[in-house]
Amino acid sequence: MRPLLKSIFKTVFSLLILLLLPLTAARSQTPTVYPLQDGFVDAHGLLIYYQTLGQGAPLLIVHGGPGASHDYFLPYLLPLARHHKLIFIDERGSGKSEKLDDPAGYTVENMVADTEAVRQGLNLGRISLLGHSYGGVLAQAYALKYQANLTHLVLCSTFHSTAKMNEVFRRILAEMTPELRDRILSLEKAGLFGKGKDYEKSRYPNDYMIAAWAEGYFPYLYRRRPDPNYDPIANGNMSWDLYREMWGSHGEFVIDGNLKSVEYAGRLNTIKVPTLITAGDHDECAQVLSEEMHSLIAGSKLVIFPQSGHMNFVDQPALFIKTVDDFLAQ
Repeated sequence: MRPLLKSIFKTVFSLLILLLLPLTAARSQTPTVYPLQDGFVDAHGLLIYYQTLGQGAPLLIVHGGPGASHDYFLPYLLPLARHHKLIFIDERGSGKSEKLDDPAGYTVENMVADTEAVRQGLNLGRISLLGHSYGGVLAQAYALKYQANLTHLVLCSTFHSTAKMNEVFRRILAEMTPELRDRILSLEKAGLFGKGKDYEKSRYPNDYMIAAWAEGYFPYLYRRRPDPNYDPIANGNMSWDLYREMWGSHGEFVIDGNLKSVEYAGRLNTIKVPTLITAGDHDECAQVLSEEMHSLIAGSKLVIFPQSGHMNFVDQPALFIKTVDDFLAQ
């Protein structure tokens, strides 16, 4: 009897396995859902907007401009949510975050304090921090003050010295066609604010946005995959009082607002956290700036994306995501 019972048991067990296999496979194929959550952190009296999604260790992402919002990262950075908890913020005065009555409060240092308040308010613990363009300046400043709170630092298409960034702008101007350069300089000489109808007076004139952002900058923004929806006038939907305070009021090819204080070369050697530095080979923030940051931060990794401008996560999306994912997995 025992051999017979054993045989019956094995047969029943095998049948159960065959019946359960499709159910197990069906469960394994159930699509993963990444809920999107948002809210505001009260950063010492100022409401900072955030969005979170994804799973894994926290990766806080800060945007450029200054005065843009986190929106331009989407949908390009979404694949990072598969391995990381992404936290996007709108910096003070930008996007959905609270604006200041006095623009003098728009400083890198204050935005560092806001970023730290978000980290504390959301109980994130130690974080990885990714900053793009001006956001990379903010990320460097955060690392210089709160390095102990970081596991990784990612500096994308950014600069560490306003003086050297202004040198790059002078080269960009010099490489333009004489007609475009003269048109831009003529508009700047006439003054860029207080022109046109009342609703136009606190922003660049449309002619200047087209000349500077569409004709002047566009070759440095995109290379492999130029955005067909790029609109220089729509690009002017930003926080202008913040932009003028930080960037300045004299045009796109000189930074003479309070960002002129950004000179980090003498301090970058104090950053010991694992650091990834990226740029495009046709970046507005020229490759030479990233190379110098790489030389100053010991042990840092430098990646230059081919056929890429300032928006290299648009030009080379798969390569950008893999580069960041691989680095953060170390």
